[in-house]
Amino acid sequence: MSRENFQPLIPPEKNIPELTLKAVLVGVILAIIMGSANAYLGLYAGMTVSAAVPGAIMAVALLKPFKPTVLEVTLGMMGAASGEALAAGVIFTIPALVVIGAWHQIHYVETTLIALIGGILGVLWMVLLRRALIVKTDLPFPEGIAVAAVINTAVGMEEKGEGGSVWMLIGAILAGLVKFSQVSLNVFRGKVEQVFSVGRYGVLGKSNEGYFYGGTAASPALLGVGYIIGPKISAFVFAGGLLGWIIITPLIMLATGIPAGATPLEGFMDVWSNYVRYLGVGAMIVGGLYTIWKLRNNLMEGIREAVVAIRGGSVETKKRTDRDLDMKKVFLAIGLLVIPVFLIYSWISGMIVVSAFMAVLLVLFTFLASAIAGYMAGLVGSSNNPISGVTVMVVLLVSIIMLAFGAHGYSGMAIVIAMAAVACAGAAISGDVLQSMAAGQMLGATPWKQQVAELIGVSAAAPILAIVVQALDKAYHIGSENLPAPQAFLMGGIVKGVISGELVWPFVIAGAVLAIVLILMDIPVLPVAIGIYLPFTLSVPILIGGIVRAVVDKKLDAEGGEEEEELSDWEMAIKTTGIKPKEKAHRVGLLFSAGLIAGEALMGVIAAFLIIGHINLQILKDAPAWPGILIWLYIAFLLGYVVIREFRKSQQAS
Repeated sequence: MSRENFQPLIPPEKNIPELTLKAVLVGVILAIIMGSANAYLGLYAGMTVSAAVPGAIMAVALLKPFKPTVLEVTLGMMGAASGEALAAGVIFTIPALVVIGAWHQIHYVETTLIALIGGILGVLWMVLLRRALIVKTDLPFPEGIAVAAVINTAVGMEEKGEGGSVWMLIGAILAGLVKFSQVSLNVFRGKVEQVFSVGRYGVLGKSNEGYFYGGTAASPALLGVGYIIGPKISAFVFAGGLLGWIIITPLIMLATGIPAGATPLEGFMDVWSNYVRYLGVGAMIVGGLYTIWKLRNNLMEGIREAVVAIRGGSVETKKRTDRDLDMKKVFLAIGLLVIPVFLIYSWISGMIVVSAFMAVLLVLFTFLASAIAGYMAGLVGSSNNPISGVTVMVVLLVSIIMLAFGAHGYSGMAIVIAMAAVACAGAAISGDVLQSMAAGQMLGATPWKQQVAELIGVSAAAPILAIVVQALDKAYHIGSENLPAPQAFLMGGIVKGVISGELVWPFVIAGAVLAIVLILMDIPVLPVAIGIYLPFTLSVPILIGGIVRAVVDKKLDAEGGEEEEELSDWEMAIKTTGIKPKEKAHRVGLLFSAGLIAGEALMGVIAAFLIIGHINLQILKDAPAWPGILIWLYIAFLLGYVVIREFRKSQQAS
């Protein structure tokens, strides 16, 4: 079914409470809580936990005493998503100003303004991109599906016993227990990886040891993501992982040998992080630009409507579920944001003319970053969206321009990082906005009300995040053992490398060439680029989830499910009555996958709070990996088994 004619849970002609005071207040509370927790987690571990699914569960819990509607919960959830996303944008970049020595401590006012402007720009650009990326494409939006299924089930809008909601609960409990055992109790490790020797070989007149790498993360959530996105996309992501980790990195190590003083695993990670991942960045740049080019007609349609509105013309009245914020006001707001951006950059760098030019360019870069990040989030979900890769792309582009202006030293590096921070915040917000709006599209939310909820969440989270990051810096010091800020050090190192001319440009260019070759071969670029950029241990469970989906689909077809009309995952996430055997089986798989995503994400947030509170529950100092792998494989088996079992059970009953 075309998404233009998609029938949501709440029909467009029906109006129920949505953007209410209680929904807004819950959204603000969740934005602050989730943003603060993820700010610490990101500075400590270099990653954040997507808050869309746990935010939906928390919104249900907080609103339950007030008997909320499905759409009120959806709006409350968007606050949590905006707070977490903004935290990623801030902590990946702003601390880099301390790392490079441009700041001696976190500046509250500048941090707040950068976060606020970046977040608002991310939301505003997504107003233009919403139809292009959600309605006009077939992107799966795996976490959007999970959110819709969670809210639909939790608020009780489905027939009792028809939707298999018990399996969503089982999935959430299983994934939550696994995550808690991995992160908080440390009874088994969350991943296994090994570098092993394959003998010595003569290369370039030297004899070096050859190594291969293998590993996987024991992540139930990534199994769920792989199941939802299906075998094709998950295979492309895995192919990128194979290219980067199994082919190119071993070849480089064979040619250069292990870096001095490093173990084989440390050397492998060093080669990948300092060289090979830039292949992914180069491929992302070309792939992102190509994606925007492919969507040009949809984007131009949005711009055309905005121009008509600005000129005072009439735009065709749309149904409730297709009404965005007024395009005239959106473009006016985007234009006006150039002024505070210019003032901030002048303040930070003292370069007035350059700041004026870069402020205008920043708005366009934020659009580029938001579009690419939004597309990738629709592809593999917000949790696996390599926002840091998009930020690296912006850092590279801005650094080149600053070099052309002759900018050097702290002032040049400061404006590069400040621009990257705005673009990073916008990109992070865009992915979560689109996941949340995809869920809203399934449930029947009003887009402009969702966009207002995101703007409120960003406005609430920005000043609090600045306080949190400033306090963490004062308490632990950015760069210390207790607050290593790995992503900020990555950004700082890249800026220094570009300004000093020491960055590995050949790998970026090679990645761009690879993307062009993939385009000519009609192979999707961004999934492959994501696979190169992400740790290989994340690509494997996504592939396993996709394989489970392929096996299940083949099994159901073989057992007589072909005669049923195929429903999309979007339709199955919200269908409540008249569910046929094959539909019911796939719905169970969808809900079980949603439970896996929700359980791991929610427990990740709880673990973050335990870390913030310095609560140490670790049982083992050196935990083994094999128990976690066995449990994870059992969950993969269970995911396929329950779908096939449900199909056979439904066939016997019908």
